[in-house]
Amino acid sequence: MIPAGLTLVLLGALAALLRRPLLAICLTVLTAVLLRQVNSAKRRALGEPLVFSDLGLFAQALRFPRLYLPYIGWPVPLALALLFVALMVAGITFESSAGSWRWLGVALLGAALLALGSWAAPPLSFEPHRDLARLGLLGLLWRYWLEERKPVPALPSCPFRFRGGAPSAGRAIVVVHPLSFVAGRRLVILARVVEFYRLCAEGLSGRLSVPAWGANTMRTEFAFLSGVPNAALGVHRFNPYRYIARRPVMTLAALLRERGYRTVCMHPYPGAFFARHRVLPNLGFDEFLDLKYFAGAERAGPYVADSALTQRLLSVLSAATRPLFVFAITMESHGPFRLEGDDELAVYLEHLANADAALGPLTRALRARGDGVVCVFGDHVPSLPRLRHEASAQDGRTDYLVWRAGRVRQQRCDLSAEQLGQCVLDAIGA
Repeated sequence: MIPAGLTLVLLGALAALLRRPLLAICLTVLTAVLLRQVNSAKRRALGEPLVFSDLGLFAQALRFPRLYLPYIGWPVPLALALLFVALMVAGITFESSAGSWRWLGVALLGAALLALGSWAAPPLSFEPHRDLARLGLLGLLWRYWLEERKPVPALPSCPFRFRGGAPSAGRAIVVVHPLSFVAGRRLVILARVVEFYRLCAEGLSGRLSVPAWGANTMRTEFAFLSGVPNAALGVHRFNPYRYIARRPVMTLAALLRERGYRTVCMHPYPGAFFARHRVLPNLGFDEFLDLKYFAGAERAGPYVADSALTQRLLSVLSAATRPLFVFAITMESHGPFRLEGDDELAVYLEHLANADAALGPLTRALRARGDGVVCVFGDHVPSLPRLRHEASAQDGRTDYLVWRAGRVRQQRCDLSAEQLGQCVLDAIGA
């Protein structure tokens, strides 16, 4: 009922506005085809159906096409755009103008079906595959849109606590967030991941359950910083930065700032991506160093190299005059890898090795200082067809470590992303 209602509303509104019914029918069909193409592309790349918050990224996809269009394929959007232009020209040129009142009635009929279908629809699970099976694609998009229109719910109280007295090794806390970082056994061998496992032998490490697969970094970021499970966010779990983080949130960064830390986020990409330039101040950061800070930095592929980010990070550390918390989000290992070579896995492994190597200078600098904590974690597994059969890719978990300079205590424990921030606080405890 909801899909029929949405179709009639769109058809009736277009026909009434354009006064050309045949053109309106063609545009309605074209819209349905476009949604299904995007849904299919997302399911192939990320294993998740299209949800309404994804449509909010449409302008971002136009602004940063390299990160989006390769997953759909250039021919499809180009063909649909050309078809749209051709239909508009042909409809306006050859179809005679018709009355619009009857089509307003069609739109009103669609609105009535929408209201009735929304009232009778089953409760949402916010598990996209399950909701898609019950509602269909249009029903899924509509119901999630309705949920987003409700008042933003209050978050649970901040779960982070300082334990064991005042911080004693926390004058420098560095969280490195290499995108798509997974240190599975086969990948360790192929990519020569050595620094990460050397540090694992001296600290806490394990597998990390994350609320994303192949993309949607902001889900894992928010879970780590806020300590709130993704499932507790309702419809906002798909993009916490869309509404939840548009107001102040008590996070790990905010808590450390209250304790006198200067809090800095570093990310060598335009600050407008995911609206981080608006969101990060609400998450407790004093400063956001985006791509402008990395002018002239060395590149690895199309992005700023992890080694260059580490060098800029060390400069920030050396200039610090008070306790410092740095949250560094890398960019080198971000896909799509197919644009860098035919062998996507080989490209990814090269970037994975570089991410691992960049940990060496950082930890050596903290050893020389005699204090400091380093946390490293991956946001999601990479979207790579050749990794689909890897156990690490199948369960969607990534890897993490928490290491403290001057202390050797090997521990292994599997965690979820929202639990990791507390481990960082525990590492700096007295």
